Amino acid sequence: MGREEQRAAMRRMREGLIAELEDLYRQAFDRIGDQQLGEGAVARLTQLLLRSREAAITPLQEEIEAPLITSPAGDPTGGAAGP
Repeated sequence: MGREEQRAAMRRMREGLIAELEDLYRQAFDRIGDQQLGEGAVARLTQLLLRSREAAITPLQEEIEAPLITSPAGDPTGGAAGP
């Protein structure tokens, strides 16, 4: 598998994981709504789930959205400008 194919496969994997996590969190939020809990308990649990969701999904999204930084093969400066 070539380098570009590996990158595409990793991107698809991350996007799939994000979709699965979004579905999992959506189900959790739905279950909270179905419970006979007081408003305070629902608010606290919802806040915890939102924080958990952000911590789980944000790193995956950031990796997908990160700009691709490359340098020419054999470039010892890593693409940095010379003096």
